[in-house]
Amino acid sequence: MPILILGVDIIGENPKRFAVVSWMNGRLEKKGEFTLYRLIRFIKAKHPEIVAMDNIHELGDDLRKFLRALPQGTKLVQVTGRPGEQRPLWALAKENGIRIEDKFDPHEEAKVCALLASKGVGYEVLAFEDEVIVKITRGRSQGKGGWSQDRYRRRVHNLIQNKVREIEDRLRKADIPFDLEVEEKDYGLARGEFRVYASREELAGLIRPAHGGDIEVRIYPVEKKSLEFAPLRSERAIEERKSVIVGIDPGITVGIAAIDLDGNILAVYSERNMAVSEIFRFISNIGHPIIIATDVNPAPGLVEKLARSFKANLFVPRESLRVDEKNELLRNLGISVDDDHQRDALAAAYKAYLRLKPKMEHVEAKLRELGLSKKSEEVKALVIQGYNLGEAITKITAHERPKEEKPAPERNVDIEPYLKRIRELERSVESLERENKELREIIKEQKRIIGRLERRLIDYDDEIRARVMKERELEVKVKRIEALERELKDAKAIIEKLSRDLVLAKRMHLLELRGSALPLKVLETLSWREIEKTERETGIKKDDVLFVVNPAGAGKSIAEYLVEKGIRAIVSGRTLPDDAFKVFREAHLPVFYTDELEVKRVDDFAIVDREELESAIANKLAIWEEEDREKELKKFLRVVEEYRIERVKELIRKAEEEAKTRK
Repeated sequence: MPILILGVDIIGENPKRFAVVSWMNGRLEKKGEFTLYRLIRFIKAKHPEIVAMDNIHELGDDLRKFLRALPQGTKLVQVTGRPGEQRPLWALAKENGIRIEDKFDPHEEAKVCALLASKGVGYEVLAFEDEVIVKITRGRSQGKGGWSQDRYRRRVHNLIQNKVREIEDRLRKADIPFDLEVEEKDYGLARGEFRVYASREELAGLIRPAHGGDIEVRIYPVEKKSLEFAPLRSERAIEERKSVIVGIDPGITVGIAAIDLDGNILAVYSERNMAVSEIFRFISNIGHPIIIATDVNPAPGLVEKLARSFKANLFVPRESLRVDEKNELLRNLGISVDDDHQRDALAAAYKAYLRLKPKMEHVEAKLRELGLSKKSEEVKALVIQGYNLGEAITKITAHERPKEEKPAPERNVDIEPYLKRIRELERSVESLERENKELREIIKEQKRIIGRLERRLIDYDDEIRARVMKERELEVKVKRIEALERELKDAKAIIEKLSRDLVLAKRMHLLELRGSALPLKVLETLSWREIEKTERETGIKKDDVLFVVNPAGAGKSIAEYLVEKGIRAIVSGRTLPDDAFKVFREAHLPVFYTDELEVKRVDDFAIVDREELESAIANKLAIWEEEDREKELKKFLRVVEEYRIERVKELIRKAEEEAKTRK
């Protein structure tokens, strides 16, 4: 299969321009000059295995953007080494037998970068964790409210739930650890977010992005806090490290605890937003984990990933540890910790140690008998990894045996008892292995039963969920029916009222046609606004009779206006204000109230019996005329009385004057 490597070197800034040379299975080809945008498009089109540069910081502020734009499977390599340890490009070229024609030509530098990468020289730039975020969300806007919008929203939430279940099932079948967060809504899911502990390469073909539909599936790689550099080929042998038991408490704040195989605490640590790579480095600096432990059942996805990555055994308690149980474990250790995350991690590690402690003590006792106590840690580690005691001792002693063993005749040691004891132990181990195998079969059968019951439980949950959804839908429909029935009842009442009003209106119209009834112009209030409205619609003419429902607020000016219009009478539902009534009274404009005249009204239409109105008007005017005559008479008599009094006073004054004259 052809391998494509692109060598890249910067030519100039503002805008950035790059020289590009390709290497494919020994053949070099100059590709020309590219801007950053065209370079990214070219890389996406060609999908090279490696993009090689002598200094990645030539990309400047666009470095992160460039790394995110690289296609899946393409590596960015800095051939001169990791930062702080870089070597001159031309020195590396000379060491690897690469001929240089022009040191000042950017294309020549790009060619050297491609050739060095083809020889395995350089360090890959690692910008992303072996983690991926997969988000499943709504794709389109739900639009405005209404029944259709509600149905569409519920449909989308069901689609999101189905997609989340599908991805979850695929990850479980592929044995890829993950954590899942969901937001439930409308008997479905509004969104789902997976944190998958695998690279995008591992997910290729397993999860596909989706855009533009009812739902969206987006995949985001998790960026490292700082760039890391890994050699293209291994340069150092892995040193032997101390075997340890590690407890992990994953989450936003990660707790880590490590103890050795003798139960001694080596490290207790916690940190917020700790990346997976940082967790790996922290554990690797302590030692080689042979057991990764957790305090909860089932094990979180991150703990499973760590166990797989370190090829360590995974310890999961039969049931999640209670808080009081964890506190008791720490009291037995005689140690206090800074937070709950450290406590949970240390409790998990110590719980795993206690589970193995009887076996470790047995191994140590046997090794003391055999005089191999110095190798106890290595033997214990092998036994934990699944070797029987005899195999573990043989494996360790084989490594320690010198290449040429010279006989030592002066030391006559009888090893037969030791060999006999080893054979006995091997038989005991074989018996225990058979017992272990039987127990494993029992566990396997129990797991099958549990799986079957879990599937039945899931089916039952689905059935219950469907039943609840139907009941809730039925409840919604019942409430809707009740609301419609109330609306129907109100509508019937309105129809009945309108029917009665229609019958009454017909009768009133008939009476009007016969001439026995007189129509009234209806005003809800005696205000300027209502008068202007009536003027616009029907007009207020001379000899009109007005029916005022509520005359409150009417003043002198309104009364004078109606008097000027020459209306014949006013019928009022309530008592007129004094100012208005005085104007009507002085103008002899009759005012009646509904207890004096029977008014029949339908909405804006009202009538009164013509004869009754005429009679009432005549009576009212007669009464007012009589009152006016009485007022005039009283006024005349008051004037006469005043004249008489004045005349008497005048006569008395004259008599007094005459009397004074006579004296």
